[in-house]
Amino acid sequence: MRIGELARRSGVSERSLRYYETQGLLRAERTPGGQRYYGDWAVDRVVRIQALYAAGLNSKKIAELLPCMRDADGGPSEIATARLVTDLTAERDRINRMITDLIGSRDVLDEAIATASAGAYASAAPGAGPVGADRG
Repeated sequence: MRIGELARRSGVSERSLRYYETQGLLRAERTPGGQRYYGDWAVDRVVRIQALYAAGLNSKKIAELLPCMRDADGGPSEIATARLVTDLTAERDRINRMITDLIGSRDVLDEAIATASAGAYASAAPGAGPVGADRG
């Protein structure tokens, strides 16, 4: 498939796909006319790249990791190193800390919403003062 179709199927811009190539994350064959051509495997690869970026990994780490991941054929990686496993474990721990922090922030917001809602509903009750006073 050509770059435009890969962009459409993966939901990623053509510019991003070209960037992935420069970073060594994605490989394209070239037609005799010099146009990029990707196999169907590229859609899964791009989705994985996007997921890894969303997890906070940088392109260098992703480039190290991608060859170690199972591709569509399900084959296991034979090039994972102990250092890579250690680095990935550290990344996972960092993400878990971020999740814990976000849950704490959400809990604070939930409490603030509950408190504000109770106050807003109480002041909107009939006879509760100028805000909720009947104007009839």
